Amino acid sequence: MAIDILVTNDDGIYAEGIQVLSQTLFESSAGYNLFIVAPDHERSAVGHAITMHRPLRVQEACFMHNRELVGWSVNGTPSDCVKLAVEAILEQKPRLVISGINRGSNLGTDVLYSGTVSAAVEGIILGIPSVAVSLAEGGTSEDFLYAARFVADLVPHLLENPLPAGTLLNINVPSNNGDIKGIRVTRLGTRRYRNSFDKRVDPRGMIYYWLAGELVEGEEEDDSDVRAILDGYISLTPVHFNLTNSSAIPHLQKLIDSAGIKLD
Repeated sequence: MAIDILVTNDDGIYAEGIQVLSQTLFESSAGYNLFIVAPDHERSAVGHAITMHRPLRVQEACFMHNRELVGWSVNGTPSDCVKLAVEAILEQKPRLVISGINRGSNLGTDVLYSGTVSAAVEGIILGIPSVAVSLAEGGTSEDFLYAARFVADLVPHLLENPLPAGTLLNINVPSNNGDIKGIRVTRLGTRRYRNSFDKRVDPRGMIYYWLAGELVEGEEEDDSDVRAILDGYISLTPVHFNLTNSSAIPHLQKLIDSAGIKLD
């Protein structure tokens, strides 16, 4: 029986990454049954936003290089796409969600902003094993193909040995695939930016701001995803969405008990 895989992204349904990934999975000898549901245009850095105050519209989308591949474009966010696909469009829940391949890495604290990772988070919220995959900055068409083949090779093993419930796999692949040294299992590192807001005036005399900034390179521990990419390794990071700091609960309880706050 064919394995049902939902493919999505945040770069838009016609972006190179999702096109190459879908084609590679389509050509796999595993015979996957693919469902492609992705934004109708780029929705990078929208985080886990969902659409509540306007209707979501869905249109069939044919892929340029393979008429057998048919998907649906959605005028919403990556999280919308997964939620809508699973709960409204598809007749049955897929076995796996794959989000990507994103143009540009999603490392460290960037996962909080990433639409790519958020689509995978929506998958695990819905109880579906999920993968987010990104290609580091500067990747070429050959690099996209390399990353897609890596994912296709990994999928059967993930289906046979899934990660714990509520945990997604965040994959980052270095660009320049000829120099990749290997694979590292990592934790999220830290990404810091020197942000600035460029103040401008539009033709009507109204002030607006344009966010700019640059990445600040810092010291990264050897087991971080940031360090793995810098060293030329593919990074595999298990990520879960439970943000509770369990170690802080006793401290907070002690604080409340000692505060003696009385409620009327």
